[in-house]
Amino acid sequence: MNQFITGHYNELVSSAIILVVVLILKFIFTKAARKVGKLGEFNPVRTNLIIKYISFVLTLTAFGALTLVWGVNYQDLGVLLSSVFAVIGVALFAQWSILSNITAGVIIFFSFPFKIGNTIRILDKDLTPAENAENDTFVIEDIRAFQMHLRRANGEILTYPNNMVLQKGVILVSTYREEAPKENGEK
Repeated sequence: MNQFITGHYNELVSSAIILVVVLILKFIFTKAARKVGKLGEFNPVRTNLIIKYISFVLTLTAFGALTLVWGVNYQDLGVLLSSVFAVIGVALFAQWSILSNITAGVIIFFSFPFKIGNTIRILDKDLTPAENAENDTFVIEDIRAFQMHLRRANGEILTYPNNMVLQKGVILVSTYREEAPKENGEK
């Protein structure tokens, strides 16, 4: 054991430094994502999802840095990774919309100007045909990783993909779910 430690002292120290840096970055990015979520009054579930994405990217980065430090033979690693990525690529090609929805979910988290409870109108002719124009407003019920749940005035719930929200025009009708005011104290 001592022979291994003395023989790979530089690699072990570098690995420890990489792990400490990754942990510090994870702490900083997690704190920043929670702060953005709190300032934007986002759902905690959405904030936790973004934190998972951050952890995944940091883990991949740490893995890449550790392979550099330990001097992994990149020709052998290249053959392995190209085989794995070929299989994953074929599987994901059929599911490319999942990736675009996840990416759109991250973008919506950081820059979407609407929140849960807002009433919106989506400018999509397939979504609200002209003969049904009174049902073209939706209340945002939930925003998830892949889709948004929208409720029409008649109570129907629509699941709308995140990537479509970014591609279509969205109009803010009201900032919070508002009920019609009652007159003369009626309940």
